[in-house]
Amino acid sequence: MQGSRRKRLVALVAAGLTGALAMSCSQQGDFENLMDIGVCDPSSAAFTLDIDNPFFPLVPGTQTVLEGEGSSGNELVRISVLDDVEMVAGVETRVVEEYEAIDGRVVEISRNYFAQTMDGTVCYFGEDVDIFDSDGNVSSHGGAWRADGDTNVPGIFMPAELAIDQAFQQEIAPGIAEDQAKVVSLGEVTEVPAGTYEDTATLQDRNPLDGSQDEKVYASGVGLIVDGPVRMTEFTRGGA
Repeated sequence: MQGSRRKRLVALVAAGLTGALAMSCSQQGDFENLMDIGVCDPSSAAFTLDIDNPFFPLVPGTQTVLEGEGSSGNELVRISVLDDVEMVAGVETRVVEEYEAIDGRVVEISRNYFAQTMDGTVCYFGEDVDIFDSDGNVSSHGGAWRADGDTNVPGIFMPAELAIDQAFQQEIAPGIAEDQAKVVSLGEVTEVPAGTYEDTATLQDRNPLDGSQDEKVYASGVGLIVDGPVRMTEFTRGGA
């Protein structure tokens, strides 16, 4: 999802990785002791579309706008929680549309698929991606993936309960999308143009395909408020 800006800047590597379901606590490096992704296994977990995780609530009608100066120009990201439901790997998922523009020109629109387990874990089932050229035409679908149950499986986008140094795989599509996240701070006050939030969680994101990293900040009851260079400027709560 929000890691897609990094995906556009790197040539995606084909990695012949197998056994993604077995990847849990064995991976070493900066992101050690990754959480067991079994909690998101479609064959053994029950899911709901009522996504109320404190740091990643997805209420239809909610819209978040983030803006900031990035390396390529003025970036705008608009995230909309839709009423739409998409079936992925036999699971009904909530559709979240992410629109990205640089200097007023659309560069990417993605449809992201999420469902929540009964314990409150938000699982990520993939994304469909349209990437646009300078003429406004769709030029590729780079970074698109779905949890098809083969090598691509659902990742943990947001755990039910956060703890410092907790690390988890958000995207599990070998060679296409492999973003990981680690909790680096909790309970801090974060100020953005849209307001000041007193209970926030900062996550360090890492893309193992190219080694890039950035930070995201989530506010309790709101969701994403900082994504690298962009910070929340508008927030409209759905469900009214």
